[in-house]
Amino acid sequence: MRNFFKSRWFTYCVLVLGGGTIFKLSSLKDAFYVPMQEIMGLSHTQIGVALSVFGLVQTIGNFFSIYISDRFSKKILIPIGLIGTGFIGFYLSTFPSYYGIVAAWGLMALFAEVIYWPVLLKAIRLLGDASEQGRLFGFLEAGRGVIDIIVAFSALGIFVTLGSGPAGFRAAILFFAIIVILVGILSYFLLEDDVIKTVDDQGNKISKNKAALQGVGKALRTLDIWMISFTIFCAYSMYIGLTYFIPFLKDVYGLPVALVGAYGIVNQYGLKIIGGPTGGFLSDKLFKSPTKYLRFCFLLAVFLLIGLSFLPHESMNVYLGMICTLGFGVVVFTMRAIFFAPVEEVGIPRDISGAAMSIVCILGYSPNVFAFTLYGSILDKYPGMEGYRYVFLTMAGFAALGFVVSNVLLYIINKKKSQIQA
Repeated sequence: MRNFFKSRWFTYCVLVLGGGTIFKLSSLKDAFYVPMQEIMGLSHTQIGVALSVFGLVQTIGNFFSIYISDRFSKKILIPIGLIGTGFIGFYLSTFPSYYGIVAAWGLMALFAEVIYWPVLLKAIRLLGDASEQGRLFGFLEAGRGVIDIIVAFSALGIFVTLGSGPAGFRAAILFFAIIVILVGILSYFLLEDDVIKTVDDQGNKISKNKAALQGVGKALRTLDIWMISFTIFCAYSMYIGLTYFIPFLKDVYGLPVALVGAYGIVNQYGLKIIGGPTGGFLSDKLFKSPTKYLRFCFLLAVFLLIGLSFLPHESMNVYLGMICTLGFGVVVFTMRAIFFAPVEEVGIPRDISGAAMSIVCILGYSPNVFAFTLYGSILDKYPGMEGYRYVFLTMAGFAALGFVVSNVLLYIINKKKSQIQA
């Protein structure tokens, strides 16, 4: 038992626990999209703007992550990210003004995306070699999905028990806040310190600051990192679109609010449990390459989204509509599970893992800056099925772009392999 607590799998479990709780508050719309509209008085566009501010802070802040993720230990950064996010939740529970809500989402991006997430990704990558990356990241998503469902359904239960009104919504937010703070405290005591490199490539002893800055420069000059970022950009633009399956079922199929919340939890969290291991297994064992698997999924997504756009949803059974949207969601979550795995596939040096993951996050997650606002404004401008059709076709456009980019990335990988073999 003592050996387990010192093993990489114990570290993995602690990391998964944090990854499954920290985004509950910033992703409040997953289970509580309709209460955000009815209780907080927000429109589609206003929710989109708040989420876009989150993305803007994330994108700008990740430039700082390039430095801090390799300069400071995960034992410090991970608890700060978790506890800081929790305290923002206490503020959200007061139902602040719209501008207060926007500011809260900006601050949550600072703690969760800038301080926490690149460090988590770095830590996961360093737990295994190239042959294990798909499964490591896949089971990260699956584990997060299990925790997501437990925590989110608990919050939804609190919301319903207290009458599905303002009191219940406030209690659900406070529940999320307390949970993430407790996990942050546990992480501080359970995670080990990182060993930070203090020797340069020539063997000269250097300060931790200089080592981190040298890693920043090296990562910024690596084209492969930017190509991976473009691939994630396309996949994440589709992932954001999954959010709008939630109001889609309410507006087009007439699903009740409580069931919409339950569907949102399954759509955003439950699918991780299926998609994570599936994506990891297929990319490692069947396709033997996460990039090849991503390319396949992009092409599949184009056809699925076009088909989804022109189905007769107004006359379809609600359960059939749920199956169609959840089925597409599984495909996206298999992609999301492994879209960081190509960092190992292209052979990025491990001593710049933090900087590499931060750069990937800058461009890869940049759809947070515009996609929520884009999709939300489409739905406000074109009410009903017409708006959702435009959203689905826009997602198909991102999938087509992703197919092109993943082909370019695969060409780079194959070229590297041929040079090594020559």
